[in-house]
Amino acid sequence: MYNLFRLRFTAVLSLGIVFAMIGASYAAVPLYRLFCQVTGFSGTTQRADSAPGPISEKTIRIQFDSNVNSGLDWRFSPIQREINVLIGEKKLAFYQAENLSTQTLTGTAVFNVTPIKAGYFFNKIDCFCFSEQVLKPGEVVDMPVSFFIDPAILDDPNMQDVKIITLSYTFFAKKPELSEKKAKKLSEISKNTVILPSNYTRQRESELRDG
Repeated sequence: MYNLFRLRFTAVLSLGIVFAMIGASYAAVPLYRLFCQVTGFSGTTQRADSAPGPISEKTIRIQFDSNVNSGLDWRFSPIQREINVLIGEKKLAFYQAENLSTQTLTGTAVFNVTPIKAGYFFNKIDCFCFSEQVLKPGEVVDMPVSFFIDPAILDDPNMQDVKIITLSYTFFAKKPELSEKKAKKLSEISKNTVILPSNYTRQRESELRDG
């Protein structure tokens, strides 16, 4: 009886550790994203409510790049390949997406800028990448991005060699979510399933021989 209790306790403890590790991995994603947004790490751009106000006479060239993951049947490209922007000026650019499939598809965009060190100074006010995009079969849409280059870039000696910044997006297909009914069923199965340690069979055989 004691052995069976110990085995059940071990099984529950093991499940708890597994779920804790899964929870930690999910928590790490938003924390990493927040770190990138605050520091500009890996070319991650910043977010702002509006442009700061002062506009410099100096300009910088912004180039636009686009990619689509193979799992999403879309055509996606910038409407303008490059523009010259006054530093501190609010600017609007557009990308265009087309659903080439015969079904409604949902896409989500990831982004960065190069050179990577420019990410800290590239601020987006509004962007299609802030939310999921849903396109019906054959639908074509223009997707805007509103941005500015922080004038603080002029005061950073490490940025004096930057004359061109490339803004790049990659669209991925959103994975289908489980229906509420399926999720509930899987939850019930998980609750009613007891996972025993791998040495349970050996211990049970030993008890039977001794008894």
